[in-house]
Amino acid sequence: MGRGDLTDAEWERLRPLLPVSNGRCGRWRDHRQVIDGILHRVRTGVQWRDLPERFGPWKTVYERHRQWSADGTWERLLQQVQAQADTAGKIDWDISVDSTVVRAHQHAAGAPHRSAAASQRKGGRTDRTPGRNSVAEPGRPPGGGGAGGEGLGRSRGGFTSKLHLSADGRCRPLSLIVTPGQRADCTQLGPVLEKIRVPRIGPGRPRKKPAGLAADKAYSNGLCREYLRQRGIRHTIPEKTDSQAARLRKGSRGGRPPRFDEERYKKRNTVERAINRLKQSRAIATRYDKRGYVFLGTATAASLVIWLRT
Repeated sequence: MGRGDLTDAEWERLRPLLPVSNGRCGRWRDHRQVIDGILHRVRTGVQWRDLPERFGPWKTVYERHRQWSADGTWERLLQQVQAQADTAGKIDWDISVDSTVVRAHQHAAGAPHRSAAASQRKGGRTDRTPGRNSVAEPGRPPGGGGAGGEGLGRSRGGFTSKLHLSADGRCRPLSLIVTPGQRADCTQLGPVLEKIRVPRIGPGRPRKKPAGLAADKAYSNGLCREYLRQRGIRHTIPEKTDSQAARLRKGSRGGRPPRFDEERYKKRNTVERAINRLKQSRAIATRYDKRGYVFLGTATAASLVIWLRT
């Protein structure tokens, strides 16, 4: 076993959750060998072609990662591991949300502008058999709309993506979203929270609602607070200085100040520590993936390892 590979205990937790080949398209290469190859690339940021030979053909490892990123397998595995932790009472549902900017490498640029669904033959014909297409091209998330469609943009840091996430009280990512680097944090509060989905082991609906939430001033606006009130989520968000001054100028018409628990806010560093854990993986600290859904799969695979090892 190499450095960073799955241990026997981690593999035994993950093995029952992995997809099984139906036998119609040939046998799959050993899951453990391929997953170890994917995790090696996530951890080191090495080019796919430079993967060590012990992981097998590099293209097999890449295609498995691309396919699992496209069809949601990485996300499903993460949710199942979270469900195991929730059943054991090991999730602290007093969560925090934040984002981090990821500098995009030059290799992340240049993805084709058209999506896989819009691929055409020469001459513009689209008369391929739908069934044949669905087998040859496993479902891919929408993309191909240029840099913005792939979660790439321009910010103060240059050519960047932004990773929005929520983390539980034990510094583990619960949900992840990728946007262009200039996208404001407050616009993604709803999508990040709505992506939290921890299934129940047995009957019952998945858990989607946290017990409480803490966030920084980037989320301090009326829309975010109204969204949280509508969902009944207790929250701790500091008030911006200009918002406080405007409220005081209005006097009694300005209303009451928002509730703020200073002691609870001190625990918001859990999401910062979760970000630090994620960025220990070089393929997340710097984005090399052209496609947005592949980069999201890379971040989800790194999150899965964090859950397996805590």
